[in-house]
Formats: sequence, structure tokens, C-alpha cells
Amino acid sequence: MLVTPNQSAQSTKSLSLGQRAVGAYVGLAVGDALGATTEFLTPREIREKHGVHDRILGGGWLRLKAGQVTDDTEMSLALGESILARRGVEAAAVAEAFSEWMRGKPIDIGNTVRRGIVHYRTTGESAVAMNEFDAGNGACMRSLPIALFYCDASHEERMLASRAQSHTTHNNPLADAGTETMVEMVVSAMRGLDKSMLETMALSLVSRFPLYRFDKRRMENPSGYIVETLRAVFQAFFSNYSYQETLIDVVNRGGDADTTGAIAGMLAGAYYGEEGIPHHWRESLNTKAMLACRDQALSLLAQGRQKYTTQDR
Repeated sequence: MLVTPNQSAQSTKSLSLGQRAVGAYVGLAVGDALGATTEFLTPREIREKHGVHDRILGGGWLRLKAGQVTDDTEMSLALGESILARRGVEAAAVAEAFSEWMRGKPIDIGNTVRRGIVHYRTTGESAVAMNEFDAGNGACMRSLPIALFYCDASHEERMLASRAQSHTTHNNPLADAGTETMVEMVVSAMRGLDKSMLETMALSLVSRFPLYRFDKRRMENPSGYIVETLRAVFQAFFSNYSYQETLIDVVNRGGDADTTGAIAGMLAGAYYGEEGIPHHWRESLNTKAMLACRDQALSLLAQGRQKYTTQDR
């Protein structure tokens, strides 16, 4: 059933911050698992194989079990664990958390992420040098814990934290700007701002970096380049009126679909809340991943609010 803009706005007004926080994290994992099936396929290949892909099936090029998540969710959880242990982002602790995650032989890992972790292991440095070719989406896909923990912090503190975690593997001004905008949009969605305000934030990014311009021309087969990723996410989020419609739209575009699914999922989940995510998708998600996302969402939110509301007194 299609949801109208008015129905969408009315259904989200009463959501609590906690419901939106859990929605963002579960939404990320659901989008990751849903999109993994169509990752690296073209829209035409998806239509030929699935018609409209709208079920969590597993499979894909990684041959996943149904409900299994990928590095998008796993790296988010690793970052979140580091933040909880240190009561904030410490670059060295984040780099070490990612290194430990890689030691577990994850099912998937991006080349830029791998290179950044190897750099840390080799040099002990928790930041890579600025690189014009490192404008991938790998830092953005795992940025949700920043939005959750630093929800009540200042904009400047959130940006510093975002940049510190990003630069462990990705140090690029274009990628920084996209990641920081997504963090701000998720925070604003959790605070209950309407879509027009979120769109203003996306358009502010476009005004500073015109490559991010999104319009009615559908971005299909988006790559791991953060510009293409966020253009697809913006188009799907702003042209649909429910979590389900947004995610079906974005993962059926193919390309780097687990990551467009994860990023669209965290934003739409923050906006529509956990109950806005179809029950059958939540039920299909790996139980361990589901519980980890729920628990960490509430822990990050609570610890961050305690820290920053205490500072304000």
C-alpha cells in the first residue's frame, strides 16, 4: 500500500527519541541484509532474477544466509563498542577496534578499509593521509554510532568525532562532507524534524559540493563512490513516504546495494522509527545482529545523553 506524505508525517509525530534511535540501527542492518542480495547487479539483472526485490533472501555474490549482515553493520557495531568503552571517539581505539574486527576474517571488506587498517598495524598511526582517490562510502556506512552518542553534543563535537573515525581509513574532503551531512541528517531525523528540513540539509551539501546534486534522473547502479551512493539515497528517501518504499527503491537500483541500503536504512529508520520497518523484514534479520543493534542503539544514546547533558549543567 502506498503511503501519502500526510500519512507519513502523522505516523512519525509521536515517536520517542529511543524509538527513532533503535529504528536507525535496525534500519541500517535491515537495509544491509536486503541490499546484499542485489549488490553488484544491474537493475535489469535484478528484474530478470527477482522481479522487484523486496524480501530478505541472502545469497548474492557473497552467498549469504538469509538475514546475514555484512561489513556495513559489523563495522558500525565495532565503532559503537569502541565509543562505549572510551565514552567517546578516540582515534587509536577506533583503529584498534577495526583491526580486531578484521582479524575475525569478515565475509567482506572494502579495499580502502583494508588499506587503512594495514596502515594502522604497520605504523601505529590512527589516521591515513589525505587522498583524492579515497572518496568511497566506507566511513559513511558505519557513521551511525556518531549520530547516536553525540546526539546532544555540539555540531562541532559531532564533526570532530565523525572526522576522527572516518580518517582511520578514509581521508578525503568530499567524503568527509558527505559523511558529516548524513550524521547531521540522522540526528535531525531522530529529533523529529520534517523532511523539508532534512532536504534543506542535503541541498546545503550540494551547494558546497555540486557533485552531490540529485534530481529526477534516477541514479542507477550506484558505485562505492560516496557521491553516487548519497545521490541514490537522497533520491530514494525524498521521493518515497515510508521505510519500505524507500528501501525497495534503493536496493533495486543495484550497484553497491548493501551500502546504499544501509545508509538509506539508517536515515529512514531514524525518521520512521522501528515500527515503521516491516515486521517481516525485522523477523528475517539475523537474531544476534538484531539484538546487538537494538542494545547498542540504546546504550550509545543513553551514555551520550548522560555525558553531554551533564556537561551542560
